[in-house]
Amino acid sequence: MSDEPAVLSDVALTTFRLNSQVLALAEDLARPAGLTAAWWQVLGAVLETPDTVSGVARQMGLARQSVQRIADLLVGRGLARWEDNPAHRRAKLLVPEHAGVDAVRRIAPQHAAAASALVAELGADRAAEVLAALHDLSAALAVVHPD
Repeated sequence: MSDEPAVLSDVALTTFRLNSQVLALAEDLARPAGLTAAWWQVLGAVLETPDTVSGVARQMGLARQSVQRIADLLVGRGLARWEDNPAHRRAKLLVPEHAGVDAVRRIAPQHAAAASALVAELGADRAAEVLAALHDLSAALAVVHPD
């Protein structure tokens, strides 16, 4: 490609816009369940398997401090709890409470409808191509600029 700096700039600007759009959709989906997008994100990360704050941060590409703040809020609101971690004495596991699981489940119908609308807009094959390209871009950036 002849204008490689422009490619990186366009990737960055498009990604920033995409992130904003996805977060706005997530906020709209989470709000009726009494969650924010960030709370949903952290609860979703531990729904199947409890994890530490650091583990959630790595999984989601977030700052550990941000996840800690959200986890503490979730625990304070009765949506999650702390449990001892057999693998590490000081790093507790974040575990969703029934109220947290129920809140995430309440999002599922609207999430499915939004997903169907997105796939209908793109077409199933194109949606798969876009997702594969996003995974490829993330992997390439991890090589070019490791965390």
